[in-house]
Amino acid sequence: MSHIFGRLAGPALPRAVLGDGPYIIDDAGKRYLDGSGGAAVSCLGHSDETVRAAIHAQLDQLAFAHTGFFSSAPAEELADLLIASAPKGMDRVYLVSGGSEAVEAALKLARQYYLEIGQPERQHIISRRQSYHGNTLGALAAGGNELRRNPFQPLLIETTQIAPCYEYRDRAPDETAEAYGQRVANELEAEILRREPGSVMCFIAETVGGATAGVVPPVPGYFKRIREICDQHGVLLILDEVMCGMGRTGHLFACEAEGISADILTVAKGLGAGYQPIGAMLCQAHIYDAIGAGSGFFQHGHTYMGHALAASASVAVLKAIHGRQLLTNVQVMGDRLRSALKAEFDQHPHVGDIRGRGLFLALELVEDRDSKTPFDPGLKLAANVKARAFEAGLICYPASGTIDGRSGDHILLAPPYIINESHVDELVSKLSSALTDLRNLL
Repeated sequence: MSHIFGRLAGPALPRAVLGDGPYIIDDAGKRYLDGSGGAAVSCLGHSDETVRAAIHAQLDQLAFAHTGFFSSAPAEELADLLIASAPKGMDRVYLVSGGSEAVEAALKLARQYYLEIGQPERQHIISRRQSYHGNTLGALAAGGNELRRNPFQPLLIETTQIAPCYEYRDRAPDETAEAYGQRVANELEAEILRREPGSVMCFIAETVGGATAGVVPPVPGYFKRIREICDQHGVLLILDEVMCGMGRTGHLFACEAEGISADILTVAKGLGAGYQPIGAMLCQAHIYDAIGAGSGFFQHGHTYMGHALAASASVAVLKAIHGRQLLTNVQVMGDRLRSALKAEFDQHPHVGDIRGRGLFLALELVEDRDSKTPFDPGLKLAANVKARAFEAGLICYPASGTIDGRSGDHILLAPPYIINESHVDELVSKLSSALTDLRNLL
C-alpha cells in the first residue's frame, strides 16, 4: 500500500524507473513517448547527459547556501544567461522553485513597486478568463481557471477578468484577425477606466495560453495594443511564460514573436527541464531601482530561492538549448508535427481546431465541427482520451473546461525539443489510435 498523497485518490499509478530521451520507462518495462513533456516541462527529454553531469559536479561543490547570506556562481551565471536573451529592458532575475512561486513574486513586486513610488492606491489586478497562473492563493486568484478557483473562492482576493484572445471561438465571421485582436485588447482599457482612476496595479496574461484554454496563441497586433494600453494608464504588464517560455514556441521568450517586452515576466517548467525544480521572475531595471531607492528590501522570499544545485541544472539546460540549436529544431519539428496533425485530423469529425506555435500545440475536440458544439462534460472525454493514449504508450495532456471552465475539451501536446521525424510519426499514430478508439465508444 502506498502512503503517497497523489493527485487522484484512486488506484496506484505505474512507477517510472528510467528515462531514455523522449521516453519514460515504467517498472514493467513499458515505454511511453512523452508527447506533452509532462506538463510542458521536460524539454530536453529524460536522460540528458550534460545536465546530469552539471548537477553531479555542482553537488560535489555546494548544494545550498541561504540567499540571506550568500549568492552562488550558478545563480549568477543563470541570471546572466537569462538577461542576455531577455526582452528589452529586463535587468534582474529572482530565482524561485516553480511557476506558482514566480507569479506570487511578480504580483507582490508589482504591489511593492507602487508603494515605493508613492502610489499606494494601485492594488487591482486584471487578468483574462480561461487563464491559469498557478495554484498558490495569489496566483490562483489572478487566474481565470474556474474549476480550480471555485472551491477556494472565499480565500481569494478580488480580481477582474476580461475576455481571452480566443480566435477559434470568439472571432466574428466578418471580422479580420487583427480587428478581433484590437477589440478584445480594448476590453482592458474599458476595465481600467471602469475602476477608480489610478487604482489598477497590473494586467497579467499568458503570452500563449496554456493548459486551461488549450494553447491559444494571440492574433497579430493583440499584445502591441495591450502594451500601449498599459503604458497609457501606468499599469504594469506581467507576462506569464511559465508554460510557453524557454523555447517552447520557438523563441526563448514567447513575447519575442509579439515584438513587445513586459514589465515583469515569469518562467519555469522548461527552465529546469524537469531535472530540478526552478522558476524565475524577471523585471525591468526601473522596478528594481525603485526598491533600491526606497525601502531597499523586497518583502518576499522563499527558503530555497536561488538554489545552487537547481541553478546549475538550468545553466546546463539553457546552454543546451542555445548550443545545440534546439530553438531551430523546435521550429522545424513544430512545423512537421503541426502538418502531420493536420494531415491526420483535419477531416476528423471531432477535431474542431488544431492550433499553437512551435512544439506547443493543441487539438480542440468538438461533438460537431460545423457548429463547434462541445461534448457533454458528463462524458469525461479528456480523461478517456488520456487513458487510451497512455495505454497505447503515449503521454499527452488532455483537459476539460476549455471554453468556460465546464464545457469543452482539448489535447495539449508539448514534446521535448530533441524529437525527430520518427518521434513525430509515432506521436501522431498513437494519438490517432486513441481518438479512433474513443470515437467508437461515443
